[in-house]
Amino acid sequence: MPAVRHKHEALNTVTVVNIMNSSLHGENSSRPFCLLGIGYFEAINVCILEVVIIIFLTVLIISGNLIVIFVFHCAPLLNHHTTSYFIQTMAYADLLVGVSCLVPSLSLLHYPNVFQESIMCRMFGYVVSVLKSVSMASLACISIDRYIAITKPLTYNTLVTAWRLRFCILIIWLYSCLVFLPSFFGWGKPGYHGDVFRWCADSWGTNPYFTSFIVVMLYAPAASIVCFTYFNIFRICQQHTKEINERRVRFSSQDGDSTESQPGADKRYAMVLFRITSVFYILWLPYIIYFLLESSDVYNNRIASFITTWLAISNSFCNCVIYSLSNSVFQKGLKRLSGAVCVSCTRDYRENKDASASKRPTNGCNV
Repeated sequence: MPAVRHKHEALNTVTVVNIMNSSLHGENSSRPFCLLGIGYFEAINVCILEVVIIIFLTVLIISGNLIVIFVFHCAPLLNHHTTSYFIQTMAYADLLVGVSCLVPSLSLLHYPNVFQESIMCRMFGYVVSVLKSVSMASLACISIDRYIAITKPLTYNTLVTAWRLRFCILIIWLYSCLVFLPSFFGWGKPGYHGDVFRWCADSWGTNPYFTSFIVVMLYAPAASIVCFTYFNIFRICQQHTKEINERRVRFSSQDGDSTESQPGADKRYAMVLFRITSVFYILWLPYIIYFLLESSDVYNNRIASFITTWLAISNSFCNCVIYSLSNSVFQKGLKRLSGAVCVSCTRDYRENKDASASKRPTNGCNV
C-alpha cells in the first residue's frame, strides 16, 4: 500500500508540473516577441518601445524622401546637375526602405502575415540590405562625380554623360541585388534588419565568411572610395584657398574684388563635405563594427543589434536631406513647392468658404 500511495503521489506531481508548463507556454505564446526585452505594455499587448522607434523612423524616411522626389519633379533645373541622377536614385531607394519598414511595424502591431515568418524575415532582410547597398553605392558614385568635376573640370562634360550615368545606376542596382543573393542559399544572415521577427533573431544566424564577403564586396570599397575622393577634394580646396589668398595679397589692388568671395565659398563647400562624410560614418560604422564582432562570436547583444541597425537605417532620412539642402537650387525648388502647396490650400479653403456662404439662406423667407 505505501508503494501504491507513493506511485499515485508521483503521478499527481508530474500532472501538476505538466499543467504548469502548459500554462506558462500558453502565456509565453500569447505574449509578442520583444527583441529589446523592455518596453512591453501588457494593456495593449505590444512592444511599445520598438513600435514607437520603428514607426517614427518610417514616417521620417517616407516623408523626407517624398519631399525630395517632389522637389526634383517640380524643379527642372535640378536635373541639369549630374549628381541629381544619384540623389534621385538614393531618394527612391530610401523611400522603398521606409515603405518596407512598414512590414515589421505591422507585425509588431499584430497584423496577420501573408507569408510564413521565416519567409517574411528573409525577404525583409534581403530587400532592406539591397536598398541600403544602393544608397551606399550612390554615395560613393557622388563622391567620384565630385572628384572628377574638381580634378578634371575641362573634360568633365565629355567624361560624365547622361548615358553613362544611367548605365552606372543600372549597374548599382544589379550589383546590390547579386551581392546579397547568397543569403537565400544558406550562406548567412545579411544583417539584423529582420530581427524584430522571432525567427530572424533566434534561428537565422550570421556566417563569418558571408560577413567577410559583404565587407570585401561592398562596405570596404564604398568606404575607401569615399575616404579617398573626399580627402583629395579637401586637399584641393585647401590648395585653391591658399592660392587665392596669396594672389589676393599679391594683387589686392587689381583682383581683390573678384576673388574676395571665393575663399568663403571653398570653405562652405568643404564644410558641406565634412558634414556629409561625418553623418555617413557616424550612422554606419557602429552597425558594421557590430556586424563583424557578432559574426566572429566576439560580442552578441540584442539591444546593441537593434540600436546599430536602426541607426544605420535612419541614414535613409539623412542622406538626401544633407545632399539636397546643400544645393541652393534645391532650396529654391523647395520654397516654390511649399508656396504652391500653401496657395492651393488657401484657394481650396476660400472656395469651400464661398460655397458654404452661397448655400446659406439670405433671409427668413427661404426654407
